[in-house]
Amino acid sequence: MGDLNSTLIAGFTERYTQLACKVRELAGPLSDEQFWSKPFAFGNSFGHLVLHLTGNLNYYIGAQIAQTGYVRDRPREFNDPSPPSKDEALKRLDDAVAMVLKTIRAQSGDDWSAEYSGVSTNAKTRLDMIMQCAAHIQHHIGQMIYLGYEWQRQAGAVK
Repeated sequence: MGDLNSTLIAGFTERYTQLACKVRELAGPLSDEQFWSKPFAFGNSFGHLVLHLTGNLNYYIGAQIAQTGYVRDRPREFNDPSPPSKDEALKRLDDAVAMVLKTIRAQSGDDWSAEYSGVSTNAKTRLDMIMQCAAHIQHHIGQMIYLGYEWQRQAGAVK
């Protein structure tokens, strides 16, 4: 068995890659209109969840760990009046995940326990924040599954 640092890098790299693939898989059947529309009077559109996840990764891992200089506009993630196309939004998420993977691979054994701080988080270490961001994606994937199911139901594909 490898050392703990290699295990963390391999585990998180695999997890983030799987999560990004799942988002793309769920987005695939949606039209551009469905991607940006809400099938319910409450909640968010699939597309705005993608913008939110992209902003989350770019801020908590990009700006705070990788020092990318990213400046987050969290409210716009949920109500951008002129959002990008579905393809562009997914590409931006892919780019954020690529940055996360690069950042994860750059961590040394000591980096995981390095002190961490960011707006609206209780994470105290890099390990904690990287773990929280993965859990955050998983949480929103659950919502994305439900949105996709509802679009199928409304189209009569699911009874």
